[in-house]
Amino acid sequence: MSWWLRHIGWWPPLLGTGIRVTRLDDDLRAVDVEMRLRRWNKNYVGVHFGGSLFAMTDPFYMVMLATNLGREYVVWDKAASIRYKKPGKGRVRAEFRLSEEKLAEIRAAIDVEGRYDARFLVEIKDDEGGVVAEVERVIYCATKTAHAERKKLRGGGG
Repeated sequence: MSWWLRHIGWWPPLLGTGIRVTRLDDDLRAVDVEMRLRRWNKNYVGVHFGGSLFAMTDPFYMVMLATNLGREYVVWDKAASIRYKKPGKGRVRAEFRLSEEKLAEIRAAIDVEGRYDARFLVEIKDDEGGVVAEVERVIYCATKTAHAERKKLRGGGG
């Protein structure tokens, strides 16, 4: 695991919101994060700021996929959406899991199409296990060859 990943908790977007990585498996198949309610991550009505809840889910699946698929693939965050379920008070947590079955599904789709938009649903939960928010993350995965061909078709843009 790279130095950067071992110290991801010091990355300013996480550190600034109070997001703490509590589990980071060496194979990057499991990551857990938590965030306590503090004065700097409260919203106007005194519960967790929605942007901080959303930030809890970034960039973990993208990094997990990039590491587990390997350097011969292009992996980018493509889209994300959040649905708030109830006010977040106290400590909230999120878990990220990447199973061998999901990796096989992604690889199989890439083998057929050259690219794939992997979808993950992350539940942000409070200490009682109640769902505070659901975040859907869409991660673009492609072979470098397929990505370069699509880039040419788009006129060279990113």
